[in-house]
Amino acid sequence: MDKEIENIIKVLKSGGTILFPTDTVWGIGCDATNSEAVKRIHFIKKREISKSMLILIDSIDNLYKYTDYIPDMAIELIKVSDSPLTIIYPKGKNVAPELLANDGSIGIRVTNEKFTKSIISKFKYPIVATSANISNEKLPDKFNEIDKNIINSVDYVVKYHQNNNIPLKPSGIIKFYETGDFKIIRK
Repeated sequence: MDKEIENIIKVLKSGGTILFPTDTVWGIGCDATNSEAVKRIHFIKKREISKSMLILIDSIDNLYKYTDYIPDMAIELIKVSDSPLTIIYPKGKNVAPELLANDGSIGIRVTNEKFTKSIISKFKYPIVATSANISNEKLPDKFNEIDKNIINSVDYVVKYHQNNNIPLKPSGIIKFYETGDFKIIRK
C-alpha cells in the first residue's frame, strides 16, 4: 500500500488526476489547490465549470485552512457521525476557485478512512473527491461499473479496493449558513 500511496502523491504533485476509492464511492481526484487539475476533472466528468466539487481533508484541525466560518455544531456532527458526512461551509478559501460554489461556499469532508487519510496526510494538501461518473449519469456502486472513458481519462487508477464488491453509497450533506441556520441536503 505504501508504494501505491507514493505513486498517487507523485501524480497529485505533478498536477495529475486519480481514480481512487474514497470513504464513500469511487472518486476522481486531484490537488484541490491546482486550478488546471480541477478544470481537467470538470472536463473528464463533462461537468459545467460552474458546478462546485468537494474536497477531502484528513483532520478537523485542517478545516480552518479552507473556511473562515465553522459553527460548533459542524464540529460536533463530524465527531459523532457514524458515516461519512460532507459539510458545506460559507466562505471557502485556499483552494482552486473552481471548487467554490457561486455563493463562495465549499464542501468539505473530513475522512476517517485509513487509505484516503494516509494519502492526504502525506500529500499535505486537500484533494478533490467527486464521484467517478459522467455528470448526470448513474453513480457506479463498484469499480467495475465505472465508465471506461473515465478510467482512460485519468492519469492514475488506484489498484487498492478494485475488487471490493460491497455496494457503496455517497455521504450525507449538510449546508451551513453564516446566520447559523443549516439545511440537510442529503441524508
